Amino acid sequence: MARYAQKIDFDDLPVEVIHEAKRHIIDSFGCAMGAYLGEPGRIARELALSFKTNEGTIVLGTTHKSTPDLAAFACGTLIRYLDYNDTYLSKEPAHPSDNIAAVLGALTDRTDGRLFITAVVLGYEVQCRLCDAASLRNRGWDHVTYIALSSALAAAKVMKLPLDKTLETLALAGVPNIALRQTRVGELSMWKACAAANAARNGLFAALLARNGMTGPKEIFEGKMGFINQVSGPFMLQPFGGKGGRFKVLDSYIKYYPSEYHSQAGIEAALKLRSQIGNPAEIDEIEVSTYDAAVDIIAGDKEKWNPKTRETADHSLPYCIATALSVGKIELEEFEEEKIKDPKIFNLMQKIKVIRDSTFTAEYPEGFPCLLNVTTRTGKEYSMKVTYPKGHPKNPMTDKEIEDKFRKLAGNVLPQNKIDAILDRMWNLEKVKDMKELILLFEVEEKGTVPERD
Repeated sequence: MARYAQKIDFDDLPVEVIHEAKRHIIDSFGCAMGAYLGEPGRIARELALSFKTNEGTIVLGTTHKSTPDLAAFACGTLIRYLDYNDTYLSKEPAHPSDNIAAVLGALTDRTDGRLFITAVVLGYEVQCRLCDAASLRNRGWDHVTYIALSSALAAAKVMKLPLDKTLETLALAGVPNIALRQTRVGELSMWKACAAANAARNGLFAALLARNGMTGPKEIFEGKMGFINQVSGPFMLQPFGGKGGRFKVLDSYIKYYPSEYHSQAGIEAALKLRSQIGNPAEIDEIEVSTYDAAVDIIAGDKEKWNPKTRETADHSLPYCIATALSVGKIELEEFEEEKIKDPKIFNLMQKIKVIRDSTFTAEYPEGFPCLLNVTTRTGKEYSMKVTYPKGHPKNPMTDKEIEDKFRKLAGNVLPQNKIDAILDRMWNLEKVKDMKELILLFEVEEKGTVPERD
């Protein structure tokens, strides 16, 4: 991993990889701006703003320079909060855009757009390859454990650390930062939005320590008390992207709906059915057939059938499907407190039955099949199956759709002229000479911000 981080270079990246990386970067910063007024983002930002250093990192949305790790944590919390940022699903799930927070935290006056893109591609590549290699979820650990490693390498890349210090960075990131899966079990809290940001913060902090000469434990993977024996079980990494090999950023999915990825196909199927059904009050029964991971993660806990928080609602398959059928859309406002408490949606959820389908499970994670069978009071039956929801590489969003998503999310806090300037620079990111100048364009003027939705 350390040698790969040393060798990967912008000039070796294929044109399609560079373009796809820019799409994901635009999407991620859009998600961050959409979450700017949310409570977790405010808490993280205020903490970062309470520290000031002339040589620090800009806190996204401000001109204030804080410590790099706190700036990264504030940025990562914003990217993740709405559950609208990209996803990669394999033996272990991932939100590879979470690595961007560490890249931002590591920025210096010498960081240009080419290095920024390269570090982001590196973070995606390492995290997704680890997710392909071994499951953590099945052993009780959280997927953000991998982010500590991948974000550490991405930060080390931006900081241009030599091989010996990159190795120490991995050691300092890997051993101390093993996260419990309890973050995503039962009623979900604000920490769901912060766990990945914390992992990216820790990865960046490891790189900072290594740069200053700190050393870390050896044999962190193969050692007697190391990662393989204690966390992941045996695994083998597949070759990383480059020299003809496919880069993982090309296989990551951009979300069309603001909810957990396993719900995307169900939402799309429900929205397609709603136009056929007409009045949702006529629905008598909803049978949802899908794969094991979707059932386990977003329909298995009792809390997912009666969500009390935004974090639980956007991780609830029955809530997302009932809302899509009842309201006819899934936007950010569908996860506001008053909507979550809507008795019509709750009553419709009680008509849902989620079934495991072994054939669908066999298709996962290449596909994400979800079949809805809806029966009305008059006995009419409607059926819809979606396997590759909008935003999947086999059903990709267009550049315009990604730009429209950014404009919609950022429009809550940024004026149109700033949005235009940011998008122009981001689509031409390889030409940006100083990333800090681009980050300053995200400054949110406190006057004129809209009230918090929650």
